[in-house]
Amino acid sequence: MKTRVLVVEDSLTVRKRLAEILSADPEIELIGEAEDGKRAIELCQERRPNVITMDMMLPVMTGLAATEYIMAYCPTPIVIVSSSINRGELFRTYDALAAGAVDVLEKPSGDEPDGEWEGRFLSTVKLVARIRVITHPRGRLANLGRTALRPEPSSPAAPGRRRKCQLVAIGASTGGPGAIVEILRSLPPTFQLPLLFVLHINEPFGTAFADWLDGQTARRVAYPKDGDPVASAAGRVVMAPAGRHLIVRDGLFRLTLDPERHSCRPSIDMLFESIAAEYGASVTACLLTGMGKDGAAGLRKIRDAGGLTIAQDEATSVIYGMPHEAVLLGGAERVLPLGEIAPVLVSVAAASAES
Repeated sequence: MKTRVLVVEDSLTVRKRLAEILSADPEIELIGEAEDGKRAIELCQERRPNVITMDMMLPVMTGLAATEYIMAYCPTPIVIVSSSINRGELFRTYDALAAGAVDVLEKPSGDEPDGEWEGRFLSTVKLVARIRVITHPRGRLANLGRTALRPEPSSPAAPGRRRKCQLVAIGASTGGPGAIVEILRSLPPTFQLPLLFVLHINEPFGTAFADWLDGQTARRVAYPKDGDPVASAAGRVVMAPAGRHLIVRDGLFRLTLDPERHSCRPSIDMLFESIAAEYGASVTACLLTGMGKDGAAGLRKIRDAGGLTIAQDEATSVIYGMPHEAVLLGGAERVLPLGEIAPVLVSVAAASAES
């Protein structure tokens, strides 16, 4: 069965180019073209594509508004195809990813080798089309303000024992923007552990993500400088910058250009392995939704060192790839729905403050 694709793009030149690339692939059926967000919604409801390519800058209704509506009322995997990389447009792209868009791809610049961008575009479309879109992410985010912040008695930090925790580390990939926002919004002001975060997001779209995330909650989020002390991050979120591994060594944040791990830089494994060696049992680590296996081996190292390890469960993951790999490796002490992760982190912090 062919992959049914809807193209949403206001530029006639770009739209016809995308349609030409898609139509030339025998495994793809182009089922419609839309030049604005309102028409995109109509065609999505009428023709039920397997995947939508979505520009952000659209007349009548923006790509963000169309994404939010589609994910709420006719959930469909969406690939953002955008050339806008100024701060405002990057923020709209992050909003769309948090609302449920699956991936983002930069429009071709014309400088790429022949066939390179086309091949990447087709492989991304086919891959995203296979993703089973879960629930309605924007609806979930809207309900966060009504989510209880206190940890549930049924979710202790670790059955049968209390642990002292010095820091929390979280890794995510596909589906990660919405997931990390949900976790951070559920942490109370009393949560004062440093929280280290690695997200896989393609360049040039990763450059301002920490700034966007900083605006989503009251908790401060920033990229570290090489050599910053970990202790200075108490109560804050420190995020790996695009194109650099974030590791911890001798109590300091280090940013490196070491080779990619699992085709990723930053790599979740690199961070997890470094904190396992540095802090051992006094670490809590979470591996969230994402494609591939980055972070699985690192989570196992943290568990072997005595730290608390959590993997997001299949039902709430956009892609149950990385968490599943961690489970298969025995790296996850606990497998939890997304909504139960923050209460456990709160429990860990409270137990550490009392010890």
